[in-house]
Amino acid sequence: MSKDLMKIFQKHSDILPNLVIREAIDLMGPKATKEDAQKVADLLVETYKNAMVNAGECVGLVSAESIGEPGTQMTLNTFHLAGVAEVQVTTGLPRIIEIFDAQKTIKTPMMEIYLNSPHNKVENIKKFAAKIKETKFGEFVSEFSLDIFDHKLTATLNKEILDDHSLTAKDLTKSFKTKAKGFTVSCSETVITFVQKSTKPEDLKDLYNLKQKIRGVKVKGLKGLVQVLPVKRGEEYIVLTAGTNLKDVLELEEVDTTRTVSNDIHEIFAVLGIEATRQAVINEVYKVIESQGLNVDIRHIMLVADIMTAGGAVKGITRYGVVSEKASVLARASFETPVTHLINAALEGEVDKLTSVVENVMINQPVPLGTGLPGLITKLK
Repeated sequence: MSKDLMKIFQKHSDILPNLVIREAIDLMGPKATKEDAQKVADLLVETYKNAMVNAGECVGLVSAESIGEPGTQMTLNTFHLAGVAEVQVTTGLPRIIEIFDAQKTIKTPMMEIYLNSPHNKVENIKKFAAKIKETKFGEFVSEFSLDIFDHKLTATLNKEILDDHSLTAKDLTKSFKTKAKGFTVSCSETVITFVQKSTKPEDLKDLYNLKQKIRGVKVKGLKGLVQVLPVKRGEEYIVLTAGTNLKDVLELEEVDTTRTVSNDIHEIFAVLGIEATRQAVINEVYKVIESQGLNVDIRHIMLVADIMTAGGAVKGITRYGVVSEKASVLARASFETPVTHLINAALEGEVDKLTSVVENVMINQPVPLGTGLPGLITKLK
């Protein structure tokens, strides 16, 4: 039956997107008749045509307004994540600014790691969370002692924490291979000793530095995942992390690579490419707007995401990003640092064709939008 339905919808494939057709057929189910399909197809075409933007519509300005207007009403309780006190997430206006400016370092990077069955069950989730959390050497040490006469540094380990992670002192010493150059490392059950090979007084500084250096040495887990939190989502368990490391997480066999996400759009760009980044921008902005209980048409957000990623790289809506690439001098000057733009344009002899909105408003001409778009010619008798 679905082939016959497909034929009816396929007649309108020049108007309707494939995704809309597929969803319509799925929703109608196997019992649908040809008459039903014809009705649905006609209704879809009519609705789709009504939803299209009229020629000459000022989409950029409308989008800017419809995102900017609720943006002024966003509440300032910027830190909160429903039901989870341990993971702090930037929300509200600061988060929207972070995304639209395409900031390289974000305040609260986090990931949602989905797992394949059977790893997403309650009995396995804690083991996985402990495995990926970045654990540093300093967490195992109960005290450091320095002996400057013998040029020796002793680290006493906490036996309970070692057992929790099922590690031994020997396992820890393996992680110092490259960090403790110029030192002889030895270990007993709960003590690791570093003896400096050179006994010159001026080398004592290295002994002090070593203490700071080895504290931050990664013993196990993935770099950057400083906090992990197993959380129940629907029927399964997922892991929320503070800090992100998308590349390494996606390489783990337990992880469901199709659903795992990071909230750092630059990292998504580096690992998954530009199309994924565009989708991430849409998802992240929509998530913020929805969590604030506001209602913005998704197409406005899609337009902004398209502009940010159209060049094949992520560009923020700043004077160094999207704005710097505008063809019109006056449009660039109207955004920020007008004097710089005007002087540079004058030096290079740039020409402004006045094809867009801002520059026509500046020189008091009708803008090429809506009724200003067509030129009317009348025949005089």
